[in-house]
Amino acid sequence: MNLDFNLNLNSKTKEENNVLLDKEQLYDILVVGGGPAGLNAALYSKRKGSKIGLIATSLGGQVSDTSKVENYLGFPSLTGWALVQKFTDHVRELAVPMLAEAWVDSVTLSADRREKIVTLTNGDVYRAKALILATGSKSRMLEVAGEAEYFGRGIAYCAICDGPMYRDKVVVVAGGGNSAVEAAIDLSKIAKKVTLVHRSELRADQILIDQLSSIPSLDVLLNTQIKEVLGDDLVTGIRILDKRSMAESILPTEGVFVEIGYTPNSIPFQRLVELNEKGEIFVDSHNRTNVEGIFAAGDVTTIPYKQIILSAADGAKSALAANDYLNSLK
Repeated sequence: MNLDFNLNLNSKTKEENNVLLDKEQLYDILVVGGGPAGLNAALYSKRKGSKIGLIATSLGGQVSDTSKVENYLGFPSLTGWALVQKFTDHVRELAVPMLAEAWVDSVTLSADRREKIVTLTNGDVYRAKALILATGSKSRMLEVAGEAEYFGRGIAYCAICDGPMYRDKVVVVAGGGNSAVEAAIDLSKIAKKVTLVHRSELRADQILIDQLSSIPSLDVLLNTQIKEVLGDDLVTGIRILDKRSMAESILPTEGVFVEIGYTPNSIPFQRLVELNEKGEIFVDSHNRTNVEGIFAAGDVTTIPYKQIILSAADGAKSALAANDYLNSLK
């Protein structure tokens, strides 16, 4: 009899865990963003006993598009989608109200600045005492033919994440800043051949540039523009243009790592919180923005090293800080 009761209870709980947001509720904390930072912020906030809600364009964020994750502690290898499922299932177990496929238009403050008002593009409005912004970022793309087609089949945007899959292969790194040069150096330790391609001169720190010439398996092509990504089922090469001679050629490669930076998803908040020149939200050591009661976490912020595990940890930290803020109101 006890076994039947437990089975029925678990089944019922699973159905009831898909809780929707209530427009009439004044939440303690609203989390905006459904990636690792947002989901973990919601998890920690709920466990602290807060009335919590989550608004996201998509659950999982960029992780959903990652072909394979091999550097998240406790999971030696799984797809990005599988990791996202584990994240969302964990949050749903706590019956956190979530609204997906929702786009934030703006965030404003009430007259006394105590309420944070989130307005969606469809006109719906949600209110909270504290806000955690965790909208992440998106990789800048080359915007060339074949790039979107071969994403996940030779095109990658994170050398740390996907590099191990290209062991003993021939790869290209596109970009000329610190992230591109660092990616090329890291990939040279596992790939058979690395070619760094950049449309102008290198913008990386000189100490990094000096390392390039000491690596025999690493070539640098400057003033070279990538015109097209080529392939069959997988990437087989890129069409490049030498901007000095204006001659086109095909460079064979098995992988292309695009390292030309990220664009933070911070536009809806740019008139409210302080941003840096890159559009990242300034936060202090407790994930506080310049607006009292508004916190930010993950890739949308000024924290360095945009990694899944760091974003998840940052989400937890922002939730704990938001909880301290709520306690101060009491």
